[in-house]
Amino acid sequence: MPQKKKVIPIRAITKPEPQPRRQYDCSKCPGYCCSYPLIEVGKRDIARLARHFGVSYEHAQKNYFKFDRGAKVWSLRRKKDEHFGQICRFFDTDKRRCTVYEARPGVCRDYPEASKCGYYEFLRFERSHQQDPEFVATT
Repeated sequence: MPQKKKVIPIRAITKPEPQPRRQYDCSKCPGYCCSYPLIEVGKRDIARLARHFGVSYEHAQKNYFKFDRGAKVWSLRRKKDEHFGQICRFFDTDKRRCTVYEARPGVCRDYPEASKCGYYEFLRFERSHQQDPEFVATT
């Protein structure tokens, strides 16, 4: 009896889907997403910021984060902000920029997970209608 040849399926090599081009510029935003009341972080985020500042994991956890008992998660600490009331403690409220951009948490890296940002669209609309390129809408 002849031996059966083993059939090895050939799979088409597919290219990854091209990412849609970003249609927003975080450097022109006053930090809407940074003003969220809860910015959840994980152990990797805490470790990344500890390395960034050259401190121990425990020091970073105690000084830069807080445990939210309601949500049962670790989150970024916040500070006062003239526009939003409270904002991420790592946000420069004068320059309106993230001070730990290279070491920012994963949730910040992934936001807004789309080619468009609703906050940025809103901001552009308001600045255009106010005829003020620096206007910060807080509604």
